[in-house]
Amino acid sequence: MTTLTASPAPVTHDRMTTRQRLVLVLLLGSQFMLAVDFSILNVALPVIGAGLGFPLADLQWVATTFALAAAGFTLLSGRVADLFGRRRLFMIGMALLGASSLAGGLASSPGMLLAARVAQGVATAIVTPAGLSLLTTSFSEGPMRARALGLNGALMSAGFTSGAMLGGLLTDLLSWRWAFFVNVPVALAVLVATPALLQESRPAHRPRMDLAGAVTVTAGLLALVFGLTRTGEHGFADPAGLAALAVGTALLVAFWFVERRAAAPLVPVSIMKRSTVKWGNLAGLVAFATETSLVFLMTLYLQKVLGYSALATGLSFGVLGLGTVAGGVVAPRVVARVGTGRALAFGFGTQAVATASLVLLGSAPGWIWLLLAATFVGGIGNMVAIVTFMIVATSGLPDSQQGMATGLATMTQQVGITMGIPIMSAVATAAMGTILQGVIVAVIVNAALALGGAFIRTSR
Repeated sequence: MTTLTASPAPVTHDRMTTRQRLVLVLLLGSQFMLAVDFSILNVALPVIGAGLGFPLADLQWVATTFALAAAGFTLLSGRVADLFGRRRLFMIGMALLGASSLAGGLASSPGMLLAARVAQGVATAIVTPAGLSLLTTSFSEGPMRARALGLNGALMSAGFTSGAMLGGLLTDLLSWRWAFFVNVPVALAVLVATPALLQESRPAHRPRMDLAGAVTVTAGLLALVFGLTRTGEHGFADPAGLAALAVGTALLVAFWFVERRAAAPLVPVSIMKRSTVKWGNLAGLVAFATETSLVFLMTLYLQKVLGYSALATGLSFGVLGLGTVAGGVVAPRVVARVGTGRALAFGFGTQAVATASLVLLGSAPGWIWLLLAATFVGGIGNMVAIVTFMIVATSGLPDSQQGMATGLATMTQQVGITMGIPIMSAVATAAMGTILQGVIVAVIVNAALALGGAFIRTSR
């Protein structure tokens, strides 16, 4: 039987030791930095284009190349961490992140910048599941793990929203290059602290790597994310986007059959059939797709209807960030009191009601107050749903499979982030007599999806 050792050892008492607090700070800090990287360059894209000579139509590739690599390699990386050592993969990923961030900050051409973004995406795909599996194996399943995951979820979601603010400030005060450089000292600090705080965890017996599964799932995810991004830009009638979606779907179906026959599967079919893994990840897909696409819709509203600048728009989402932090703090208490099924219903229900209230938005400046209140309350509900999803999707599994479980959860997160915006963009465009009208129709669809998430049952 495969056995793992991890440090610090899982605990069952309700108070963290000093060492465990340091481990938590280390892992949460790294996850927060990765979340910031998803959005830190969005506000700076026009400045980057002018500085490096990017054609306007190609600027979106600064974000797309990162998303492709981050989503495409995450499941493989989670399993590799299980087999070859989580601390080792975590440190390799952090080193790659520091080096690619330095390269991005020093880039002198579009090609150099895009290569750096690809490397940052790969680093994210390595560090995120490795860091999450180190987190889940450091605390026993129950209140302590729920608290750690709640804090992790709060900081990651705050990172997504604060990335735009930080990117705007760095670009205005210094240079867009500092959106890259800021990662370098953080990565170095994590690399120095990791050997002192974390011991390696790896199996006593390492099975053979499932190469066929690795190829089909990685290629399938890359094609799927590319297809979603392409259709989001050019519409769902775009031949290249539809072809990529078809290829991605076919490869993921092939991955299922490969795993059924593999001697040492990348992701055993028995794991994917578990109700906690299956329904937990479905909840995560809904949670990330709805909230990230709502940010996109509200960005359209703030800039195109109310006339806000990019920096003012980013600052407006600071209230959403506060809501997600509050949601991450209260989520473990909600789960402990009512269980995961009711916590999921509470989170999605709260998010749906808050989102639905945004159909009242108008073109007068005073409507900003409704937006701020609704995104704050919706952020709380969304984070309760996200934390519950992470608890459910990683529960009931031995430590030897936590990298796999967190890899699946991270893949769900990144695919949800990628697919939400194209879907809401297509809805808004189809209904767009005016920009406000298109946004309102898309908000109704978004609220309906969140409400549907409230009916997901996890059997726990």
